[in-house]
Amino acid sequence: MFKIGEFSKLSRISIRMLRHYDEIGLLVPEETDPWTGYRRYAASQLMTANRITALRCLGFSLAETASLLACWEDRNAMERRLLAQRAAVESSLREAADRLRLLDTALERLRKDEATMKYDVTIKTLPERQVASVRQILPGYDREGDLWHIFAQETAALRIQDGDTPLCVSIFHDGEYKEADVDVEIQKTVKGTYPDTEHVKFKTVPPVTVASATFQGGYHLIGEVNQAVAAWVEANGYAFDGLFFNIYHISPRDTRNPDEFVTEVCYPVRKQ
Repeated sequence: MFKIGEFSKLSRISIRMLRHYDEIGLLVPEETDPWTGYRRYAASQLMTANRITALRCLGFSLAETASLLACWEDRNAMERRLLAQRAAVESSLREAADRLRLLDTALERLRKDEATMKYDVTIKTLPERQVASVRQILPGYDREGDLWHIFAQETAALRIQDGDTPLCVSIFHDGEYKEADVDVEIQKTVKGTYPDTEHVKFKTVPPVTVASATFQGGYHLIGEVNQAVAAWVEANGYAFDGLFFNIYHISPRDTRNPDEFVTEVCYPVRKQ
C-alpha cells in the first residue's frame, strides 16, 4: 500500500486531483484511516489512474471518463467513443496535433488487443559519483530541456570530461506530482575538478540502491513503467526511500525520434 504522496509520484497525478477523484468516486483509495483521514492506495490502482490520465489527455470530461471506465472492456463501444472524439479533435484548434497522436495510439492498441506492456524491474546500486548539477523551479516538467541548455552554455569553456560511466540524470524534488512550479535537478557524471558557475554546481553524490526499469519509446510510457515498478516494490518487500529520478541513455539530444529514446526509471528503495 502506498501513501498518497507516493501514489501521486507513481501515477503522475497531483495530490489535489487525487483527493478530488476520491470525492467524486472516480478513484477511491483502497483504505482511508477513519481517525486521521490518511488515504492509502494499492499498486493495482495505478492501472485505473493511468487510464484516467490517458482519457483526460484525450479531452474527455470527468463524467465522460467515468462512463468510459465503466465500459472499458467493451471494445466496440470504446472504439465508437474514441473515433467520435477523434473527429471532434480534428476540428479543434491548435491542440489538435497532440490529441490526434494520442488517439491514434489508443485506437491502434485497442484494435491489436494488446495486453498491458511488461517491463523488467531490477535492484541495482549506483556507486558514488562526481556530478555537475543544475537545479531550478520550472513552469512544468516539459521544460526540463531548459536546464540542459543552461548546462551546455555554462560548461562549454570548461572542457569537462565525462565520468567513467557517463550518466545524464534528472531528479524530481517535489513530494508529489505537480501541475506547475516543479523543482527539477539535472546531473551529469564528470571526471576531474572544476569551478562552480552561476548555475552549475559540482558535487559528490553518495551511492544509492534503486528499483530500476528501462524502456524504449516516448516519455508518455513513463506511467506504465511506474506501474510495473510499484507492483514489483510491493510484491518483493521493499519500500520507497528517496527521490525518484530518470537516467537518459538515448534522449532528444541524440535523436528526434521518440521511438528511439531509451530511459531508465529509478526509485531509491530499502528492504522492509
